[in-house]
Amino acid sequence: MQDSQNDSSLYSRRNFLKTGSVAVAGLSLAEYSFAEAKTETLALSGGSPAVNWPKEQFDALTKWPRYGDAEKKALADLLDSGDFYREHPKFEQEWKDYTKSAFVKAHINGTSALTSMYFALNLPPGSEIMVPSYTFFATCLAMRFFGCVPIFIDINPKTATFDLEDAKRKLTAHTKAVVPMHSWGLPCEMDHISEWAKEKGLIVLEDAAHAHGASMHGKKMGTWGVMGIYSFQASKVMPAIEGGMGMYQTAEYFERATAFGNYDLPGHFPSESAVRAYDGTGFGQKYRIHPLGATIARQQLKGLDSLNELVEKNVRAMNQRLTQLEGITEPVCRPDQKRVYYHRNMLFVDFKKLGVSRDSLVKALKAEGVNVGFWDYPEQHKLKIYSEAKWWHHAPQVPASMPGNAYVNGNHISVPIFYAEAPELTDQYVRAFEKVWAHRAEIAKA
Repeated sequence: MQDSQNDSSLYSRRNFLKTGSVAVAGLSLAEYSFAEAKTETLALSGGSPAVNWPKEQFDALTKWPRYGDAEKKALADLLDSGDFYREHPKFEQEWKDYTKSAFVKAHINGTSALTSMYFALNLPPGSEIMVPSYTFFATCLAMRFFGCVPIFIDINPKTATFDLEDAKRKLTAHTKAVVPMHSWGLPCEMDHISEWAKEKGLIVLEDAAHAHGASMHGKKMGTWGVMGIYSFQASKVMPAIEGGMGMYQTAEYFERATAFGNYDLPGHFPSESAVRAYDGTGFGQKYRIHPLGATIARQQLKGLDSLNELVEKNVRAMNQRLTQLEGITEPVCRPDQKRVYYHRNMLFVDFKKLGVSRDSLVKALKAEGVNVGFWDYPEQHKLKIYSEAKWWHHAPQVPASMPGNAYVNGNHISVPIFYAEAPELTDQYVRAFEKVWAHRAEIAKA
């Protein structure tokens, strides 16, 4: 049994094997690691856990959101100044510059940005909008206030993002728009979606609430559609505790969307604007971002790219090794896509192929000291509000099945994101997985 105190010699031995003696022995590094793992005793069976990282250090590595002196100073300066709304235009300009958007407006949260987006569409009642069922409720529900109805689209089981082929099957004469959601920070295939939407005369919108800093073809998410939104809620990649952003590619959409929740804006629009006359009232809502949220968001934006790069480096260091194990894959990211990581590092596991249940594997990994779990995303089409016609212009069609949703929900696990350099902890996590995979037949029988 490998004693946990000898971890450093184990990793050094691996490095040596990688350079020479493995080739002599005719074994690959993966084969050697797996063979060695079979000689160790599972923590479930009384062996030493593979992960023995101090809790305080682990908590510091994985803590989210991460606020520091810059945020504290900026908040104190704002409170002392009494000029509470000075941060709004600065933040909006910085976000506009960062994303290369034509127009932007900060919101109190992502839900209000979605609500304003659907208002701006100005579609006739009964219009249908394609949305993933695998998403937060606001992507689907906010449209109902304007007489629109969701068409629930499945997700691709290899990416957990919008399944264009399913959308093609569900297109109706009433379909007016499509709203891909960039799940867990992975861009949807916006080139293919946009091309198809153009062919069919559909409006492209985006829910980029998970995807701060993500891009495709060098173009930031949220700028592929005529409108897009972000959330800056505390769990998000760029957290402001609460906050949101609307992004608009035309003046018409910008003016209509922002007048919905900003009573003071219409008077600033050009004289020819259709909504200028509504200055002082807007269209009945107040969705302005909180000054403290805007202040925090400005500071978070400054370090967004560098933190995303560090997270990507850490995830790659782990996933490149974990995906060598049988049955483990990660969401497919195309070479022309730049993804980010929201909340945790999701991995796909083919439990049927492995012959072990998810609960059993998770139990074994936890015993090894791995912070591992799963969270099945609530499928919107199964929730009560969509089955009651009284909430809708006409009742949404509830699909009999969504195999992509079902597969991703039933065949994933997640591990933490490390927000600082942690090569030794990464090694320990990989070792824990190797031990559990090497003994999965034993785990299946337990």
